Amino acid sequence: MENRKEEIDLFQQALGLPYPWFVRSRSFNLEEGQFDIYLDLHEHPTFTCSVCGSEDQPYYDMGSTEQTWRHLDLWEFKTFLHAPHPRVKCKTCTTVKFARLPWTRFNCSFTLKFEAWVMELSKQMPVKPASRIIREHDTRIWRIIHFYVDKAMENQDLSSVRRIAVDETSSRRGHQYVTVVIDSDTRKVVFVTEGKDRHTIGQFAEHLSEHQGTPAQIKEYCSDMSGAFLAGMQEQFPDARQTIDKFHVMKLLGDAVDETRRKEQQRAPELKKTRYLWLRNERDLTTDQKSRLATLSTSFLKTAKAYQLKVAFQEFWNSSVRVAPLHMQIWYGWAMRSKVPDMMKAAQTIRKHAMGILHWFESRMTNGLIEAINGLIQAAKRRARGYRTTRNLITMIYLIGAALPL
Repeated sequence: MENRKEEIDLFQQALGLPYPWFVRSRSFNLEEGQFDIYLDLHEHPTFTCSVCGSEDQPYYDMGSTEQTWRHLDLWEFKTFLHAPHPRVKCKTCTTVKFARLPWTRFNCSFTLKFEAWVMELSKQMPVKPASRIIREHDTRIWRIIHFYVDKAMENQDLSSVRRIAVDETSSRRGHQYVTVVIDSDTRKVVFVTEGKDRHTIGQFAEHLSEHQGTPAQIKEYCSDMSGAFLAGMQEQFPDARQTIDKFHVMKLLGDAVDETRRKEQQRAPELKKTRYLWLRNERDLTTDQKSRLATLSTSFLKTAKAYQLKVAFQEFWNSSVRVAPLHMQIWYGWAMRSKVPDMMKAAQTIRKHAMGILHWFESRMTNGLIEAINGLIQAAKRRARGYRTTRNLITMIYLIGAALPL
């Protein structure tokens, strides 16, 4: 009998139950692989209302049925807590409500410690394998994740955001995207929404206003050259200065080189199977690849001209603030005289966005962090084999990139 009491006391201490709650009994079913722990009250003191949060509300009754909550596993066995759920006559709500319980949130079938375990696992792996470890359906796991991420986002304070980076990431095949906004100074995701047009920027402006911020506080932003993004930013944040992301500028030139190669290889067979020679950084090439690139890049091929222009513009980023405009002007003239159509088109785009590109020399802002987070998201998508809904993807972006106080 004494051993039994010591065992019950051990469960009591392990659960950390506050007075007046105590462990009344426990049972173990080996066939089911399940521990059941039964709780009770020493007395009926005052409680906190689970609806309005008012403290010291008088006890009313024990409700009609005993309730059950999934807790952390004991060894490898599922563990459940069972307890009556007292009700209070809440003076604030002026009606009878359930009391708040110390081990769970209201209207939930899991304990707080179990949910904390779920949230930690979900940061480290896709939800599907996490659900197999936890032995719960993934739909129930997503409900937990959505609850805590949504709660953290409701309490978001954006009053100190001054500089933002804006970009999109694909949500699924078929040109479906979500727009991601990052605070460039804290390096945290502050907003994600479905789509990638000017309306997404309007949604961010509303989100900012709803979380202690104002559109007027945004002084700088970094984005690609998307007309929709730029129109939305000019409309919602007219006083913010734009920096065109340097990586998108170089991608524009890389795409021009690749398109030139694709067209020219029809009459220049030596260009076949050379795509990555032109697109990769030279330091990442093998000795043989470097030798082949050196030979091709000094030829009279249009692809070689396009590649030389791309390399020349790469040097533009090493210019000083004073020299950069002249460097861009000289490069633009060279590109237009090259008679390489795709590179001429890219040069015209660069000239159109010259002010935003040149502002990089003052702001030094890039979308590199978004690209890094995008890499994590795409890797998570591959491991999870996609997300069932866009909402799930958005929640996972917040979970991975927002550093929320969960």
